[in-house]
Amino acid sequence: MPRTAHSSKSVKAAATTKAQAKTADGKHPATTAFSSKPAPSRKRKGANEPAPAAVAKRLKPDSAINSAPSRTLDVFVFGGGESGELGLGPKAIDGMQPTDVQHPRINRLLDAKTVGVVQIAVGGMHCVALTQDQKILTWGVNDNGALGRDTDLDSEDEDEDNVLSPKESTPTAIPTEFFGKGVKAFVQVAATDSASFALTLDGSVYGWGTFSGDDGAMGLFTADAIEAVQRKDDKKKCRRKPARIPQLTKIKSLATGTNHVLALDNKGKVYAWGAGEQGQLGRHIVHRTRFQALTPCRFGLPQITYIACGAYHSFAIDAKGQVYSWGLNNFGQAGIVVGAGEDDAFIEKPTVVENLRPYKIREIRGGNQHSIACTEDGKLLIWGRCDYGQTGIKLEDLQPEDLIFDSRGNPRILLKPTIIPDIQAVFVAAAIDNSIAITTDGKAYSWGYSESYRTGLGTEEPVKTPTLLQKGDVKGKRLTFAGCGGQFSVLAGPAEK
Repeated sequence: MPRTAHSSKSVKAAATTKAQAKTADGKHPATTAFSSKPAPSRKRKGANEPAPAAVAKRLKPDSAINSAPSRTLDVFVFGGGESGELGLGPKAIDGMQPTDVQHPRINRLLDAKTVGVVQIAVGGMHCVALTQDQKILTWGVNDNGALGRDTDLDSEDEDEDNVLSPKESTPTAIPTEFFGKGVKAFVQVAATDSASFALTLDGSVYGWGTFSGDDGAMGLFTADAIEAVQRKDDKKKCRRKPARIPQLTKIKSLATGTNHVLALDNKGKVYAWGAGEQGQLGRHIVHRTRFQALTPCRFGLPQITYIACGAYHSFAIDAKGQVYSWGLNNFGQAGIVVGAGEDDAFIEKPTVVENLRPYKIREIRGGNQHSIACTEDGKLLIWGRCDYGQTGIKLEDLQPEDLIFDSRGNPRILLKPTIIPDIQAVFVAAAIDNSIAITTDGKAYSWGYSESYRTGLGTEEPVKTPTLLQKGDVKGKRLTFAGCGGQFSVLAGPAEK
């Protein structure tokens, strides 16, 4: 018999910042188990980030544990762009507006020969990029300091032709001195909803911006958050310049959700910090002491080789290939059948995803209420919310026991990781309710909820099957990276020599 989802009631979920998308009835997508439609994402939503490319760079053997990427990339963008998150500048260029980009467009402000981006991170409504000459560029929304630099406008910035803020919409380097003296070279950048992070060759981590919880902005560090509350000064909650996170040393990689971060060190240990009301930190968070969650805390897992995040859930893969998940699971996005379809369902502690045991996972990402993965042999898997094309699968071909249905008998949740046929994938990305997969031959397929052209397919209607991105500037281009923000997406591939 088909299972029917429980009636919807409020989940203690998503941060209530203006950065978050909302459903048609005004509720945040993660706060209601079954909202009437997926988040149209008014503004600013979290996303998930890539691991840094592994290219060697010389440094003293006793201090370097990471390697810096060096292959320059062409960067392509599409989506809404209303807050400068596409990085196309403040005004039209060659007659093309910096907003409502329907098909992938190359970002000329990130020219591979003059700028040399080697890695890029896609946040909620901002982006961070690392260049070959070790600059960290940022663009997009800076309301809470996520850009790590000043974006206040001067009179000289005023131009009647400007559609957007020139300082937010133009990729600009964070001043080197903001990081202080003695900083080793950078190897990875990462972004959450309203914060950014950078990892160095020696495994140090720098952060700026803020996390947000159920009651708004929390801060980036425990001490700052406590002081802000005591002084009743919300400005103290935001770090507008980079600051080193002292608890983190010898870190190998970072993974980010909407308002939480995972870090993996050189011994296979995992640290988690940020907002944790939905269990995404792998430990119980008490409201009275919630600011302690802003301090990175290591938690017990076997030796881990890989970490990844969804908006409000997390993943880790151990040395034996077992996949663990924890966090919000109201749509089964954590891959755990128990609790899926229940309003307050979350997995408090890392739990083995039994339905992924048959697969050797290469990449995994979580969206808001669904997740996607690809295997070492190219299989493309998806699970979670499925009512607006999130899964890219013909649901009528599935067994009823693999689905949870709403009160009207429509499929709402795909319970088990299921193969999307006919695509051999090597890289995946997920956002609120849309996904992108990159194939072995460097092509990108996109599908899901398409408001603000976030799928890059020239439509705002849901796209229910994976569709090749072949229009715009990516035609004939080999791609290696995809990242999804709230209402926009980014693609990248090796620059032509």
